[in-house]
Amino acid sequence: MSTEMAIGEREKAYELLKADAQKILQLIGVQMENLTMPQCPLYEEVLDTQMFGLSREIDFAVRLGLIRADEGRELLGSLERQVSALHEASTHK
Repeated sequence: MSTEMAIGEREKAYELLKADAQKILQLIGVQMENLTMPQCPLYEEVLDTQMFGLSREIDFAVRLGLIRADEGRELLGSLERQVSALHEASTHK
Protein backbone atom coordinates (compact mmCIF):
# COMPACT_ATOMS: atom_id res chain seq x y z
CA MET A 1 0.00 0.00 0.00
CA SER A 2 1.40 3.40 -0.92
CA THR A 3 2.07 5.97 1.79
CA GLU A 4 -0.56 8.30 0.34
CA MET A 5 -3.16 5.52 0.35
CA ALA A 6 -2.28 4.55 3.92
CA ILE A 7 -2.68 8.16 5.08
CA GLY A 8 -6.07 8.32 3.33
CA GLU A 9 -7.19 5.12 5.05
CA ARG A 10 -6.05 6.42 8.45
CA GLU A 11 -7.91 9.69 7.96
CA LYS A 12 -11.02 7.85 6.81
CA ALA A 13 -10.91 5.50 9.83
CA TYR A 14 -10.49 8.42 12.25
CA GLU A 15 -13.34 10.36 10.63
CA LEU A 16 -15.63 7.32 10.88
CA LEU A 17 -14.79 6.94 14.57
CA LYS A 18 -15.42 10.65 15.15
CA ALA A 19 -18.79 10.30 13.40
CA ASP A 20 -19.69 7.37 15.66
CA ALA A 21 -18.70 9.42 18.72
CA GLN A 22 -20.91 12.28 17.49
CA LYS A 23 -23.84 9.88 17.02
CA ILE A 24 -23.41 8.69 20.61
CA LEU A 25 -23.37 12.28 21.84
CA GLN A 26 -26.56 13.03 19.91
CA LEU A 27 -28.25 9.87 21.21
CA ILE A 28 -27.38 10.75 24.79
CA GLY A 29 -28.54 14.33 24.26
CA VAL A 30 -31.91 13.22 22.90
CA GLN A 31 -32.30 10.68 25.69
CA MET A 32 -31.54 13.29 28.34
CA GLU A 33 -33.95 15.83 26.83
CA ASN A 34 -36.86 13.54 26.07
CA LEU A 35 -36.73 10.18 27.73
CA THR A 36 -34.96 9.81 31.02
CA MET A 37 -32.95 11.58 33.66
CA PRO A 38 -29.20 10.98 33.95
CA GLN A 39 -29.75 9.10 37.24
CA CYS A 40 -31.95 6.53 35.48
CA PRO A 41 -30.46 3.03 35.09
CA LEU A 42 -31.64 2.97 31.45
CA TYR A 43 -29.64 6.13 30.69
CA GLU A 44 -26.57 4.67 32.37
CA GLU A 45 -26.93 1.37 30.52
CA VAL A 46 -27.27 3.06 27.13
CA LEU A 47 -24.29 5.29 27.86
CA ASP A 48 -22.14 2.40 29.09
CA THR A 49 -23.09 0.20 26.14
CA GLN A 50 -22.43 2.92 23.57
CA MET A 51 -19.12 3.94 25.13
CA PHE A 52 -17.99 0.32 25.37
CA GLY A 53 -18.89 -0.26 21.72
CA LEU A 54 -16.93 2.80 20.63
CA SER A 55 -13.95 1.76 22.74
CA ARG A 56 -13.96 -1.63 21.00
CA GLU A 57 -14.11 0.07 17.58
CA ILE A 58 -11.18 2.26 18.56
CA ASP A 59 -9.21 -0.71 19.88
CA PHE A 60 -9.81 -2.55 16.62
CA ALA A 61 -8.66 0.45 14.55
CA VAL A 62 -5.55 0.77 16.72
CA ARG A 63 -4.75 -2.92 16.32
CA LEU A 64 -5.09 -2.58 12.54
CA GLY A 65 -2.76 0.39 12.62
CA LEU A 66 -5.42 2.73 11.25
CA ILE A 67 -5.14 5.17 14.16
CA ARG A 68 -2.66 5.68 16.96
CA ALA A 69 -3.55 4.67 20.51
CA ASP A 70 -3.21 8.28 21.71
CA GLU A 71 -5.71 9.41 19.04
CA GLY A 72 -8.16 6.80 20.26
CA ARG A 73 -7.74 7.83 23.89
CA GLU A 74 -8.25 11.48 22.96
CA LEU A 75 -11.41 10.66 21.01
CA LEU A 76 -12.89 8.73 23.95
CA GLY A 77 -11.79 11.40 26.41
CA SER A 78 -13.36 14.12 24.30
CA LEU A 79 -16.65 12.24 24.11
CA GLU A 80 -16.61 11.65 27.86
CA ARG A 81 -16.06 15.37 28.48
CA GLN A 82 -18.90 16.29 26.12
CA VAL A 83 -21.29 13.81 27.74
CA SER A 84 -20.30 15.16 31.14
CA ALA A 85 -21.07 18.70 29.96
CA LEU A 86 -24.49 17.53 28.71
CA HIS A 87 -25.11 15.91 32.07
CA GLU A 88 -24.13 19.09 33.90
CA ALA A 89 -26.36 21.21 31.67
CA SER A 90 -29.36 18.93 32.24
CA THR A 91 -28.96 18.92 36.02
CA HIS A 92 -28.76 22.73 36.15
CA LYS A 93 -31.95 23.38 34.19
